[in-house]
Parts: sequence; C-alpha cells; structure tokens
Amino acid sequence: MQISRRAVLGAASVGASFALSGCAGFMTSPANVIDVSAPPGAIEGTLRFGALEYPCMLGRSGIVASKHEGDGGTPAGVFPLREVRYRPDRLSAPTTRLPVYATRQSDGWCDDPNDPAYNRLVALPYRTSAENMWRNDGLYDALAVIGYNDSPPVAGLGSAIFLHVARELGGGKLGPTVGCVSLKKDDLLSVLTKCTPATTIRIRAT
Repeated sequence: MQISRRAVLGAASVGASFALSGCAGFMTSPANVIDVSAPPGAIEGTLRFGALEYPCMLGRSGIVASKHEGDGGTPAGVFPLREVRYRPDRLSAPTTRLPVYATRQSDGWCDDPNDPAYNRLVALPYRTSAENMWRNDGLYDALAVIGYNDSPPVAGLGSAIFLHVARELGGGKLGPTVGCVSLKKDDLLSVLTKCTPATTIRIRAT
C-alpha cells in the first residue's frame, strides 16, 4: 500500500488540532489515531488508541523534533502506518486491516543515507549498511512500519522507524529503542487488531 506525500502532510497538519478527551482520569485518543506521548527526553511514554492505553518505550534520546540518522531519537509528528510484518516461524499473521507481510530471512532495511535504497526494504546480503529484519531477539516478531521519511526518503533524516515488540530486561522493566516505539508483544497485537489503512500515529513530547 502506498500513501501519497500529500496525505501524510495532510495528516500532519490535522494533527496540530488533535486533543485528548476524557474524564475521571480515563483518556482516549482521537478516532483512528494512535497517540504516543512522553515528557521531553523521557524514554518511556504512554500509547493510547481509542480505549486502549499501554506503557511504551521510545528511543534512548526520547522524542525529538529534528530527527537524524543515528541520534537515538523517536521522531515527533503525525505519520501513517504502511504495513505489518511478522516472523511466520514464531507467530501467526497478526489480525489487522493493514497490509500484512511475512518477513523473510533475507529481508533487510537499508540505513545508509548515501545509498539510493535508503530507508527501504532490501535483500541481504546488501552492498552497504542494512538492518537485519530477521532478528533473533524477538523485537521484530511483529511490527508496523511507520511512514516516517519515506515519501520520498531524505538522506540522513532517519530510517527504519517501526512500532515493534519491546525489549524485556527482566523484573518487568523494558529497554529503550534506537528511535522506534515499542510495546509488549500482547499489547502490540491488541493495537494492530484495531488498525486500518486510515490509522495514523501521533508522537509528541508533553
């Protein structure tokens, strides 16, 4: 599925007027908007989607207004969700209305700003730097591709921004990402069940 740059920019402009509503401490997100918020510099935030509310993890640099490759920041803004990818040897295809693809062992994601395939899916082995999508640590067992810097990609502004499975450190603690948004696996799968091609994700420091 492809979403035009006009649609992405339109979503971003609409995002400026989004407001959370609720009472007695119960909050919901705007219709069909995944709302991710955290204090400035925080690596842990809150993800709300309709009546769902879960703790989520962010990049080691927190939410950043100006994202750059390798800065460890999660980009602020409003973005579409492109597709869902999953490890077919570890779980069944997630239930969602987004396009769903089984990850292959040869899948990679180019993170070299100087390469024409920057921030694109590529086949491994690749001629330059590319992240392995077939991870052994379980973080990419299921993920949604966030449509950040991909319409078209701009060299150096960041790549491989996903909504993926969180790294569990033990004792109930979760580790930060390198720029993505992450959730516990069951929480992520619950969110995906409610996603449609019109769903956007809003990421903001509060």
